[in-house]
Order: sequence, then structure tokens, then C-alpha cells
Amino acid sequence: MLKQYPMLRYVLQKGFWYLLTFVFAVALNFALPRLGDNNPVDIIMGQAGKGLSPTEAQKKKAELLVSFGMAELDDQGNVIYEPEVDENGQMVTRKVAKLDDAGNPVLVTVKEVNEDGTPKMVERQKVDAEGKPVFEEKPVLDAKGKPVMEKKGKKKVAKVEQVAVMEQVQAERQDTVMVDEVVLKTDPKLSSAFSQFLRYIANVFKGDLGLSYQNNEPVTNVIKKSLPWTLLIQAPTILLGWIIGNLLGAFAAYKRGIFDKVFFPCAMFLNGVPYFVFGMLLVAMFSITLGWFPAMGAYSSDIPELTFSWTCIKSVAWYYILPFFSCFPILLSGQATGMRSMSIYELGTDYMKYAKWLGLREGKIISYVFRNAMLPQLTGLAQSLGAMVGGALITEMIFSYPGLGMAMLNAIQKNDYATIQGCTLMISTCVLVANYAVDVLIAVFDPRVKAGLQMGGK
Repeated sequence: MLKQYPMLRYVLQKGFWYLLTFVFAVALNFALPRLGDNNPVDIIMGQAGKGLSPTEAQKKKAELLVSFGMAELDDQGNVIYEPEVDENGQMVTRKVAKLDDAGNPVLVTVKEVNEDGTPKMVERQKVDAEGKPVFEEKPVLDAKGKPVMEKKGKKKVAKVEQVAVMEQVQAERQDTVMVDEVVLKTDPKLSSAFSQFLRYIANVFKGDLGLSYQNNEPVTNVIKKSLPWTLLIQAPTILLGWIIGNLLGAFAAYKRGIFDKVFFPCAMFLNGVPYFVFGMLLVAMFSITLGWFPAMGAYSSDIPELTFSWTCIKSVAWYYILPFFSCFPILLSGQATGMRSMSIYELGTDYMKYAKWLGLREGKIISYVFRNAMLPQLTGLAQSLGAMVGGALITEMIFSYPGLGMAMLNAIQKNDYATIQGCTLMISTCVLVANYAVDVLIAVFDPRVKAGLQMGGK
């Protein structure tokens, strides 16, 4: 079916291989933090309980294990804890109070005994069959032990009083009903490595990258805050650097003369300067020495929150200048030197000489040179995207720009491996998507690829 649509087949095939590459990157992201005895996951687990009570530390550790996809969960998504066992392999139990449906301890009446096992007797008032206290009448005696007389009518009789009838019974008390409870381990049950990997893959495709240890929030929230700032630096830098660099390189190759003699050495020099060195030079000159631009941050501290107001946009643009120009000239020079070499090669080909002999106008000849020399530059762009992205991330660290580079630096300083893991995976994804887009563009603009596809090539 797809044989009739070679371009669609090419796009789908490339997409499949890039998807496999992404899965491989996810697998590396999963495996690397778990290698070795002192891996970052164990370090984070050891630090999780610092400054917390035992209960809070246990809860925090369980949350981190779940966020890393390492804890075994039941059907309801609750963490499973394994029972403690003694040296004989028997489960360890302890006595705990039995609770009723309301959560209150269940009480029972028990007979008390002495230390020698005999019943402990106490005296108490006797009760009848109906549970009423039993009393008896006794004469009231005076101090000498003689009955006190009282007059009833014309007769004197002994005065009587109601006295409680006492008896000896065994003592009783209310006691809590105790039951045996299996003692569970403090650490959750760990799932197998394969189960952890499958759960991690599923979570990644659902957008769940775990919990940030330092911010106590999902890693995806950290990435959502940082990714726009990274794209603001990298997208214009890469696109403008590639377009303008290729135009200047083609122009320098065609015109040669004084422009090429000045431009080419400058471009070669800038192409050899590391991003972080050039960024620090700009900070030293334009921020510290001249004081023209701010040295760090993305907008003024006077702005409480970002809006689309003119004041906010102007502040963001002012803070954007140095980070942008710390990357842009280096990317431009690299593309320009490569384009110059390819254009010089194209100018020496037979079809260029023939075009000049035909008397074609200069603009037409330059367009031919640019179109044909641009094709290898597309391939070079795909190969250098990783280095470009890495350089822009270092630039963010130099200028404390709140992008993925700065988020990774903060995470490294605080051993927040979940954030490091999420940021590296996001950067890898962006590079893969950009490379895939460049591959598709090569197939669209390169006639050799088109011809190969139409002839049945892959």
C-alpha cells in the first residue's frame, strides 16, 4: 500500500526508528541511576528522612519509591509491605488492641488473680436477682453500745437503720482485647527490575516523570516552568544562526575579496570559542565593566509575575540580549564556515561554469549555489543539534536563566535525581524531534533523496 507513497513511507520509517531511539533513551534513563551500590536512588532514600519523625520519614521514603516506580503496588494502588521474619523464617507478630467498626478498642471483663494464682477477693454490696442492692435493718447503737430508743406512738422501740449487705467476690477489671498482628517491614516491597522498567515506560508515555525531591512537586511541573525559557533561547538562536550563517557563508564564497578575508578568519575564531567562555566574556565586559546589561536572571526582580504588559515584555527582552548573543555568533560562525566551503566547491563545478558562460544574472547563480550547498548543511545541522543544545544549556547556567539548564544545575546541587532524569529525558526528546524534522526536510528539499525514494530506495 505504501509503495505508491514513497515519501509517506520514508517519513513513517524514520519515525519508527526515532521512536526506538526514544525508547532506548528511556531505558538508559531508567538503568543508569540504579547501577552500583551507592547509586543516586539509594542516596536520596538515605536523605529523605533527615529532620523528620520516623513515621514521616517512612511515608516520605514510600512516596519516593513510588515516584521512581520501584515499589510494589496492589490492585488499589497502595504500597505493599512485606512481613518481618525471624531467624527461623517465621513471621514476627506483636500484640495490638482489637478495634471495633468505629475504630475504638474492644473491651472485655476479666477476673483478677493474685501472684500465686488464687482469686483476688474484694468486698462489695450484695445484689438480688434483679440486680438491685440488698439492704438489712440493724439497730442504731449509742457510744456505749446500747440500742438507741425512739418513741413511736405511746411506745418506745429500738431505732433501726438500713445497712448494705456486703459479700466477698472475686475482683474484676475492664481489659482491652489484644490480637496478634504481623509486623511489617518499614520499607515497601520492591518490584522486580523488569516490572519497574515496564511501569517507568508506561509513566513516561503518560507524562509522569516522578516527584521532585527538592520542590515536592511533580517533575513535569518543573519542566513546564523551565522549558519555555529554554526554547526562547534555543529556537531563535539555532534558526537564525543557521539561516544567516548560511547566507553569509554563501555570500563570502561568491564575492571573496575583502569581505571574505575579514569574515572568514573572524568566523573561524568564533567557531573555536566555547559557549561558556564567550558567555563569561560578555558578562565581564557588558555587565561588570560597562554595566550596560544585567548579568543574571530572565527579568527584573521588580516584576512580581509575568504578564503580557509592555513593562514585562521590555524587561524580558532586556535580560534576553546577553544570553542570546552568547550563543548566536558562535552558531552563526560554525554554519557560515561550513557553507563557505560547500559554496566554493559548488562554484567550481561544471554546471556553475556553464551558467556563467550562458550569462545568467548574478542573483540566479547565487541561488543555485545556495540551494545545492545548503543540502549538506541540513545534514550538518542534524548532526550538530546536540552540541548546540548542550551549549545553550551551559549558557543558562552562566546567566542563571530559568530554563532546563538551570533546573538541572539546581537539581544536581541538591541530589534531586528525579528532576535530573526528567530534564535529560526532555532534552533528548527535543533533540530527537528536531533531528526527525531535519531528516524530513532533507527528503523534501534534496532531489537525490526524492529520486532514490521514487526508484524504490529506502
